[in-house]
Amino acid sequence: MMRIPFETMCAQFERVLESRDMNKHDAALCARLVAETSLEGVYTHGANRFASLIKGIDEKRVDVHAHAQKSDSFASLERWDGKRGVGNLNAYASMKRAIELAKEHTIGCVALKHTNHWMRPGTYGLMAAKEGCIALLWTNTMPLMSPWGGSDTKIGNNPLVLAIPSEEGPLLVDMAMSLFSYGKLETYMREKKELPVPGGWDEKGELTTDPEAILQSKRSLPIGFWKGTSLALALDLIAATLSGGRTTRSIGSLAEEGEVSQVFLVFDTSKFPDQENLQKEIRATLDDLANSTPLEAEKPVRYPGQFREQTRKENLEKGIPVDEVVWNTILSL
Repeated sequence: MMRIPFETMCAQFERVLESRDMNKHDAALCARLVAETSLEGVYTHGANRFASLIKGIDEKRVDVHAHAQKSDSFASLERWDGKRGVGNLNAYASMKRAIELAKEHTIGCVALKHTNHWMRPGTYGLMAAKEGCIALLWTNTMPLMSPWGGSDTKIGNNPLVLAIPSEEGPLLVDMAMSLFSYGKLETYMREKKELPVPGGWDEKGELTTDPEAILQSKRSLPIGFWKGTSLALALDLIAATLSGGRTTRSIGSLAEEGEVSQVFLVFDTSKFPDQENLQKEIRATLDDLANSTPLEAEKPVRYPGQFREQTRKENLEKGIPVDEVVWNTILSL
């Protein structure tokens, strides 16, 4: 691993994006969103995924000139069309609008169709939390898991995000429906490491800790076993219905993943009369969690997203850890 200064990483991403004819404003925002993902320790969906974004642009699956536009409005819910534009830019615009709707109606929702991979989904949950809002958002994907009891790949891993503002810092749940995201599997494979627990089945139908075998079989182990595939299916159908976009089944008919459907749901609780008491209860809950007796003394119990700011500060000071192969690939783009 090597460490790259945050500003250097942003500059390299901007250079590559502008070389693909993306305008300067969009390139700067897209680059910052990707770099901040790595800055906060989510390396699988930051620098590690940048080359995949550029591949999509080069193959004309991602249109750098397209921007998400509103297609329908139903009071606090709007449908937007991503027009196959850059995934993180479309998601950023959709969450920004969902927050505006929530500030007006208490609840705001943007359902987005025909967009591309949004990179790190937690980014958009944090946008809402920083505005004092609760957020619930998810996407569907191409088929990446088997339905429970089946051997063929028909279910998306459909990442889900929940963000809750608190005085201690946002609580952020950012998870795929598979036990290990595909980005995490790719990282383990690149580093030639076994998974800590079985993460899916190989092509013989045996549970395995070999990430490469799981990537080849496309049979990831769902969270909660049958409950995970049930949740993934429901998220897929709700996203496609609200947005009027593609389902996982439909996305699977494409040569590569694209034109996915996403939902950005935001709740503004700032006008609630009991807001102060609500924040006290959140703080008390997190304090109670911190007082849990750890299984290992050196590993205290933490809430999701607790060390995000600590990681961010360390990486700003020391530079962002990047696999040397990944960084050299970026430099060559």
